[in-house]
Amino acid sequence: MHRARKRFGQHFLVDPNVVERIVAAIAPEGGDRIVEIGPGQGALTRPLLERLDRLDVVEIDRDLAAALAASFSTERLRVHLADALSFDFSVLGERLRVVGNLPYNISTPLLFHLARQVDRLRDCHFMLQLEVVERMAAQPGSRTYGRLSVMLQYRFAVERLFRVSAAAFRPVPKVESALVRMTPLGTGVPRAKDEQLFGVLVAGAFSQRRKTLRNALSAWLTVQGIERAGVDPRARPETLNVEQFVRLADAASAAGISLPVSRAAE
Repeated sequence: MHRARKRFGQHFLVDPNVVERIVAAIAPEGGDRIVEIGPGQGALTRPLLERLDRLDVVEIDRDLAAALAASFSTERLRVHLADALSFDFSVLGERLRVVGNLPYNISTPLLFHLARQVDRLRDCHFMLQLEVVERMAAQPGSRTYGRLSVMLQYRFAVERLFRVSAAAFRPVPKVESALVRMTPLGTGVPRAKDEQLFGVLVAGAFSQRRKTLRNALSAWLTVQGIERAGVDPRARPETLNVEQFVRLADAASAAGISLPVSRAAE
């Protein structure tokens, strides 16, 4: 029996009722191009393969990857032994449906990694720590609204689907989880002229979230610049929606603010 490895943040989903609800939410169909991150012991892999022509999985644990490869034909299941944080999902094609029970310790950087490949995605369904899902789906003015909310909602419609008890996993984590759906927004939504500057400005604003914008964004914009973007300089960052942050970033770009790639928000 495989013992969960702490360094990989492994908590295996073992509740069949939860598995059934997840598969129902994904609603896989035969020809879908689905990739599962962190398949582990195959709790989701098996029911997904029952509905799919083929499935790709990305697994960092050599032992688990080998066990999965030995359990299914290569025509049905392609196992990629890799770290999802550095995996190039574009090699798997377009309109990818990405699913997984994500390790809590890499969830945020992995979400940003996938956001950079959003043009390849059809949707994502992830099991994550409840607190992270609440931050992802938070609306302006709420206690949990922050950088993660803005940066993901810039590219995705984010929907919390349902909560999952810690008892559904082995070993049992110390926190509850939730399933979240992320659907790319596509065209027709505001896009920053300089997306690197947008990311840095958002990160800078929320690093001083209790300050007003005139103070939090002083490195990028004057009071007049904030006003020209149609935003109140006395407002606090957590009250702004995504479109307002885009306007602020565009105003900073128009003012000649530029940043090296190394300073772009990840």
